[in-house]
Order: sequence, then structure tokens, then C-alpha cells
Amino acid sequence: MVAGCTTRRAHLSTLPLRDIGAAVIGSGFIGTVHIEALRRIGVQVRGLLGSSPERGSQRAERLGLDRAYASLDELLEDERVRAVHVTSPNHLHYDQVRQIIAAGRHVICEKPLAMTSGESADLVRLADASGRVCAINFNIRFYPLNQHLRDVVAEGGLGNVRLITGHYFQDWLLLESDWNWRLEPERGGSLRAVGDIGSHWLDLTGFVSGLQVSEVMAELATFIRVRQQPAGPVETFSTERAEETVAREIKTEDVAAILLRYDNGARGVVAISQLSAGRKNSLQYEIDGSSAAAAWDSEQPDQLWIGHRERPNELLIRNPALMGEHGRLASALPGGHVEGFADTFAAHFRAVYADIAAGGMSRQAMYATFADGHAEMLVGDAVAESARSGRWTTVQRSPAEAAAPDAAPASGPTPTNPVAEEARP
Repeated sequence: MVAGCTTRRAHLSTLPLRDIGAAVIGSGFIGTVHIEALRRIGVQVRGLLGSSPERGSQRAERLGLDRAYASLDELLEDERVRAVHVTSPNHLHYDQVRQIIAAGRHVICEKPLAMTSGESADLVRLADASGRVCAINFNIRFYPLNQHLRDVVAEGGLGNVRLITGHYFQDWLLLESDWNWRLEPERGGSLRAVGDIGSHWLDLTGFVSGLQVSEVMAELATFIRVRQQPAGPVETFSTERAEETVAREIKTEDVAAILLRYDNGARGVVAISQLSAGRKNSLQYEIDGSSAAAAWDSEQPDQLWIGHRERPNELLIRNPALMGEHGRLASALPGGHVEGFADTFAAHFRAVYADIAAGGMSRQAMYATFADGHAEMLVGDAVAESARSGRWTTVQRSPAEAAAPDAAPASGPTPTNPVAEEARP
């Protein structure tokens, strides 16, 4: 993958996690998940910053937090806070992260890193110069079987990767009365389904396969062109219906269909939808190699299908005793005890805070860095341009992605996967 925020980690001392204070920006669904995961791994959550002082105070009291900050300035004046989690709406990420880095804090930011690739490139540069741990919350990497499969592919267990297929389907925006700030381009960005959930699929499959998307052919479609926006605030995934609404024209995509070409000559195809009835949070992928295949489904996260040509197929049930090093590290429970969505945050934060405790980014971090977040912004740019032009579009990689000359890739060792000449265009 790509490097980003890559400092030479100091091993002179390691702080106990209980001595590391964190604060969370955002008091909604995902901010609460961050807080609960931090508590689980032993990090002290010093307080949160809500969208308003009133909302922040209400959520802090509900979650048993001692403090609700009135502003980001006030949060950064709290010397007990060493790391800040950014879970605010997308349009706030860039300015908030710049301010956090300038204050010398470590930062864990929800995706997308910024609203534009120009902004995300700037944040990569600032992060690299800061010497702090800078991570993006692509938490789906940390389902243990995904970490395990990354090792399998890297060791050549599937042969040369030839084809990557799958989907990410949800149904929480199926009705015209469904509403969330992500529907507003000025707050969520110009790509909605692709940016919000498609980025998870693209990051995950790139992480597992070790490949980068080089070209895309994309079609985007908006089926609900007018929605009813509630007069008041709405929680993500809420099923409540507002009594007072305003008709709002929708300019972002409900679904996407994307053909992919990878840097080794492999091909791919992914469908993304927020309108798929009954699919609450269904991410599926299959990776087909020259000697074996593997498939995973987020709604059955403890099962990994492994396909063979000349012997029986396998179904690996998550079990630390049967997985590779990184799969074991991501597991918190013994086999037979299902690990789910919330567990991935704890596993992710354990990896991130191990580096924070040690003083800086490790050379082979398995979590997503700011440069990984920037890479997804560049793929998003290519998707948007392809949808506009109706043509194959090259992903324009920027210098901000390049690793420092003496730094190893930030997302782990590069898998053994030579160019598949048979698949070259």
C-alpha cells in the first residue's frame, strides 16, 4: 500500500494505555462507538466535543464522561489529551485535523480524510512532518479474518491475484423520507455512496490483496431525486419519521457500479448501494488467484471461504489458533465467540495506541494512515471523472503518496504478487 505519517518509532519508553488521554469530536452514532472502544482497551476518554455545547453536554452525561468541551480550542487546551478522534461531519475534517496536528496531538480521523484530494494531500504532508501517529478509521481491516487473509495473500497462498469482485449494500436511505447530513454535498462531499461505504470496500480489498487501483470505469445513479429533509437533527441510521419536512433536491449518487483495473493487471468489479432493501450493512468480496480463491462477508464475519480447483473447498471459522500473526493480534475472543463491528474498533485502536504509547508510527503499521486516506480520495476523483466522461479514467497518483526513501510501506509488507502478464490490457 502507501506510506503516510511514517516516522521512525521511538522505542525508548512506552506509556501504559491508562496514562494516555483521548478526546472525541462528534457525539453521534460513530463517535459513541469510538468512545466505547477506547474505554474497552483502557484509554482514558477525557471528554467529547459535540456539534453544540448543549448536545455535547447531554451526550457526555449519558456516556458518563466528565467533560463536554465548548470548542476545539478548549479541547486542545486540555493537557491530559494526547490523541483526538475526529468523527464530525466530513466538511469539518480538514480544518479540525490541521488544528489538531498543529497542537502536537496524535489524530485518528474518520473517512473521508477531507472534502477534496488537494486537502487530503496537504494533510498527508502535515502529518509526515508532525512526527505524530496519524490514522484513518478504515476499521473493517480489523475483522481478524481480513488481517489473516492479508498474510495469506502476501505469502502467495492464492497465487497471483487475477480478479476482485464484490459489493457494499445498505438500505438505510431506501425511502424518500430517509435523511442524513451525508445527503448534503456541502457537508458530505460530492460522492456519497462511493465516499461513505465504497471507500471501505476499496480500502479493504486493496489492503488484503496488496494491490492499487490504477484505472476505473464508473456509472453513478440517483434514483430518489427529491427527499424530505426533517426540520430538526437526525441520528445516523434513525428510523424515526419527522413530522415537519422540507423537499430537498438530491445531487449525490444512491448507487454505483465500478469496473476496476489494478496495478498488477488484475481486474475487478464492485457494486455500491444505499438503497438495497434488507441489506443492513453487507460488504462482500471475493479474491480469485491463479491457485485458489477467498471470499468474506461482513454479515458473517467469523467465516472465510477458501476455494480450490482439485480438492474440497474450505470454510475457516475464526480461531486464533488457526490464523496467522496479524489475525491472532486482531482477535480478542477465543474461537466460537463471534467478533463483530464494535470489536473491529477495539482491535484497530489497540494497534494505533500501541504506536502512540511507543512515541510514533511503526514501520509496518497494519492500520490505514493518512496517505491511505488520500489514496482513496484519488480513486474517488477518478470515479467521479469516469462517471462524467463515460470513459476509463486513470487514478492520478500524487507525490504525497510516495514513501520516504528510508521508510517501509505503512500498511505492512508488500505481498508477493508479480505482474500477471496474461491480464495486461
